[in-house]
Amino acid sequence: MLRHADIWFAIDKLAQEYGYSPSGLAKKAGLDPTTFNKSKRTTREGKLRWPSTESVSKVLLATGASLGEFTTYIGSAPGGSSNVHRNIPLIGFAQAGDQGFFDDGGYPTGGSWDEIPFPDVGDASAYALEISGDSMAPLYRDGDIVIVSPEAGIRRGDRVVVKKTNGEIMAKQLHRKTAKTLELESLNPNHDSPTLDMADVEWVARIIWSSQ
Repeated sequence: MLRHADIWFAIDKLAQEYGYSPSGLAKKAGLDPTTFNKSKRTTREGKLRWPSTESVSKVLLATGASLGEFTTYIGSAPGGSSNVHRNIPLIGFAQAGDQGFFDDGGYPTGGSWDEIPFPDVGDASAYALEISGDSMAPLYRDGDIVIVSPEAGIRRGDRVVVKKTNGEIMAKQLHRKTAKTLELESLNPNHDSPTLDMADVEWVARIIWSSQ
């Protein structure tokens, strides 16, 4: 399972490899320079604070590093257990929209897909999904890979994958979820931000990782 210390080690290592301090890397990525400071890695109450998927995506884009390179740094963390990789399903949007690739809870079923190695994220049902389209650009672009965790909790502001009862699959940002509706946002202003009737939603799952 990924550990808090492993992720922060990988960020520090990425900064070092590309000639930056952690604050310099944050600034290069367009983030607040204090984003990766050691003082920001825990709250005043001692609760672990994890770097966001968006901030990691931005540093990968800023440095030109690949997700594979970043996960290599995770695996090299001293005493880390995250060097344990497993193969997870890689499903395309076109496949995802077909019947038979997921059960009604959003868990992948069957086996007619490619697989990619990825560090254990603590969800045996996690899978990779290849983005199609540009409704979430510039955060996710056509061809990007996101890691989806059906077991992860969902809250406002999370990036999610939604499957409708008609088979349509979409990646959006969650604005609000009520008993009757699901309000979603497209980051690309050229695309609508739909509000769905929950009766038309088969499942919602959180995106926990992405690559550019």
